[in-house]
Amino acid sequence: MAMRIDMRDVESSQIHSIGHDPATNTLAVRFYRGSGDKRGPGSLYHYANFDAADFAAFKAADSVGSYFGKNIKACPQKYPFKAIAETTSAA
Repeated sequence: MAMRIDMRDVESSQIHSIGHDPATNTLAVRFYRGSGDKRGPGSLYHYANFDAADFAAFKAADSVGSYFGKNIKACPQKYPFKAIAETTSAA
């Protein structure tokens, strides 16, 4: 079973919310799914080796989406990731 990490909403066109577990140095990122009126929280990923200083820089970035693309997504060897929950459709 995956660990539960508290998430906080962010201002981003692609990222719904982020969270961090300092005990395990795990970053959690939930992306958006859909568009327009049907837009909502989507897939959740966990990124390893992400310490508290990395998280502070990420959440303080002028653009969370740009920071993610340049500093996290572009570094899969440094921050290996795994899908935790795929997009679920609303009932």
